[in-house]
Amino acid sequence: MRIDVLTLFPEMFPNVLGTSILERARERKAVEYHLVNFREYSDDKHRTVDDYPYGGGAGMVLKPQPIYDAVADITNKVAAERRRVILLCPQGEPYTQKKAEELAKEEHLILICGHYEGFDERIRHLATDEISIGDYVLTGGELAAMVIIDSVVRLLPGVLGNDASHVEESFSTGLLEHPHYTRPADFRGMKVPEVLLSGNHKKIEEWRKKEALKRTFLRRPDLLKDYPLTDEEKKWIGEWEKEGKT
Repeated sequence: MRIDVLTLFPEMFPNVLGTSILERARERKAVEYHLVNFREYSDDKHRTVDDYPYGGGAGMVLKPQPIYDAVADITNKVAAERRRVILLCPQGEPYTQKKAEELAKEEHLILICGHYEGFDERIRHLATDEISIGDYVLTGGELAAMVIIDSVVRLLPGVLGNDASHVEESFSTGLLEHPHYTRPADFRGMKVPEVLLSGNHKKIEEWRKKEALKRTFLRRPDLLKDYPLTDEEKKWIGEWEKEGKT
């Protein structure tokens, strides 16, 4: 995969992209990162990338020309059958693990980071996707781009070492992840559940499945709205609901 990030602040990225799994992915040639300062594409002699909004109002708006030319330059240089151009903005679709898995199948991602008061509306015509990472305001799209890069790159084949690792994580199955424990078995009176020490893999798997469902029911019941519950799982939820009322 190749990832191009269009940003006015490329200096924000090297430490993040050069650390841990993201750096390991680059070393293994699973991904290439390219940081593009779209100010360099401005046709204004002062290299301006923003201007006052038509109709008045506070703040400045990003001009379309530098971003259009930057995207055109990249797409002309990079041949890719599967490419997505992602606009990071508050009006975009909420980002989810499902979306990360979808993007991880692509060859080329172009992430456009906004700044100032917003984009000229015509910039949206460049995008195949508009994504928001949450209902809050950030100074720019750079942190959102880092979130998307991290969540996508770790899904690429061979990056985690064990390709089954991400399958069992929170949200990948539609549920929150089950509790984890490691040594010691008794830490300050807090003991590891006996089933995890039993060596019975079938019972351990059943325990993990039930605990994942219980944690989701207690902490994120909204996730169960579209989750295909079995009759047994419905029975468990009924028992937990009764416990909560007593």
